[in-house]
Amino acid sequence: MSKILVIDDEAPIRNSLKEILEYEKYQVDTAEDGVAGLHLLGKEKFDVIFCDIKMPKMDGLTFK
Repeated sequence: MSKILVIDDEAPIRNSLKEILEYEKYQVDTAEDGVAGLHLLGKEKFDVIFCDIKMPKMDGLTFK
């Protein structure tokens, strides 16, 4: 099963993507900004990352 990380500061978008992807049988984790996303990446491995561009703390262009 593929594991996906969704990073978005807007909870409705983040939760909608999670719900859609889980319906399609993907394992999904979420983060509210790039800093939280990097924290998750330090603990787990993901096959795909969906990352918003405009976010507080660390935007999607800075997130690597």
